[in-house]
Amino acid sequence: MKRYLVQTFGCQMNVHDSRRIEEVLARAGWEPTDEAALASLVVFNTCSVREKAEHKLLSVLGTMRGLKQANPDLVIAVAGCVAQQEGERLLTRAPIIDVVIGPDNIPELPGLVAHAHDGGPPIARTVFDLDDPRFLEAIPARAESPREVTSFVTVMKGCDERCTFCIVPYTRGPERYRSADAIVAEVRGMADAGVREVTLLGQTVNSWFEPGTEESARESQFAELLSRIAREVPSLGRLRYTSPHPRHVTDALVRAHAELDVLPAHVHLPVQSGSNRVLKRMLRRYTREHYVARARALQGARTSSGNPALTLSTDLIVGFPGETEEEFLETLSLVREIGFVAAFAFKYSPRPHTPALKLGDDVTEEQKDERLARLLEVVAEQQRAHLASLVGTRTDVLFESPSQESKNDRPRDGEARWKGRSSRHEIVHCDVPEGVDLAGAILPVTIERANAHSLVARVDVEVASLPRRAPKPVPPKSAAAATRMRLPVVGRAQGPAK
Repeated sequence: MKRYLVQTFGCQMNVHDSRRIEEVLARAGWEPTDEAALASLVVFNTCSVREKAEHKLLSVLGTMRGLKQANPDLVIAVAGCVAQQEGERLLTRAPIIDVVIGPDNIPELPGLVAHAHDGGPPIARTVFDLDDPRFLEAIPARAESPREVTSFVTVMKGCDERCTFCIVPYTRGPERYRSADAIVAEVRGMADAGVREVTLLGQTVNSWFEPGTEESARESQFAELLSRIAREVPSLGRLRYTSPHPRHVTDALVRAHAELDVLPAHVHLPVQSGSNRVLKRMLRRYTREHYVARARALQGARTSSGNPALTLSTDLIVGFPGETEEEFLETLSLVREIGFVAAFAFKYSPRPHTPALKLGDDVTEEQKDERLARLLEVVAEQQRAHLASLVGTRTDVLFESPSQESKNDRPRDGEARWKGRSSRHEIVHCDVPEGVDLAGAILPVTIERANAHSLVARVDVEVASLPRRAPKPVPPKSAAAATRMRLPVVGRAQGPAK
């Protein structure tokens, strides 16, 4: 039997690509496994937005040498952005690799693996599909499969923004857009299969417009796409999107958040810096003032008792070339002014093929570390205050899966803990009777306690009305299974797509 294992690290786009990799392999007769020792194929799906991800890849490849020596027929493939960035060079840097495959070449993976199994030399396929863009459509899970509560749908790929720090235009190519008909059809198929929340993906997702639009009329039609999905897939519980670009936050998109109930009360809106000088050097193509105006418009699209009910999170970079202490303080002041409830914050790291390389890296690592720590503390303080303000309030939660219990905080006997997310994207934990199945349920809860990064609540419906599930028998674990080698966890989705 042909078995594969896919290891993912990177953003939501990487997670989406890994699912498509799995589906392509399944159509070719492959079966998944969690045991590296049982696999005939191991795929590492990679991110290269930050240098740390590349180091993770090379580190985990080093752990595979013993397995490869024990099983010479094992095929090792590297996919994703590092694959696209390095191409054939990766085969030289890590001779253990058999296949290097870019994001646009995923449909070719089974054939390339067969080539390797037949004794073919290592091969790299990293060709953009510019003339005939292909978007791999998700295959909804079968009824007997574990229920998928949330999923991703790609609406566009590539990026034309050319931010000076970003390698994405090099690894994902220029912008290419998927038709509205195809997007709506995939979302509908997911909803029909029981998916309750869909996240639309794109490097600048809100720059989407219908393919074939005349060049003179090319401006974002993203709000119209959201409206069409809401209208034609009414069974969908929630519709999110990531990551939008501030300059494509149109008045129509703001109205969509006011008018479409399916859109949650949260937007992840990357800003990167609060300094106009740094934003210009980053080539972000907006000013601090423009960002604040768009953020305020989104926050004002949803109100509760006269106050903004829509929360914002963001991306931030510290230590960009030339950033002074005063300019960093401008970023801190912007974080406080907007009131971000969460942020993905990173130290600047030089990336190959990016214009920022010409600017030099003149902020020391010590300064970067110190600024990052100060920034994260401000964000954490605001998150704690935000979560604490919710105690005693009611909200609706989309429950996703059972949650792991902490050592010092376990449910009472006869109860199980479930995890979900509010409309504002807060993580919420609830204890319910054992045997209750909340997967995919959207239920009202009352917030009882705030943790550092999540909330604890009680479900505000009668226990008798909650869905039940039959307990699954736990198969005995064999001694052989206990000694099988598993791959180390090298990372999960670290943040937004850009």
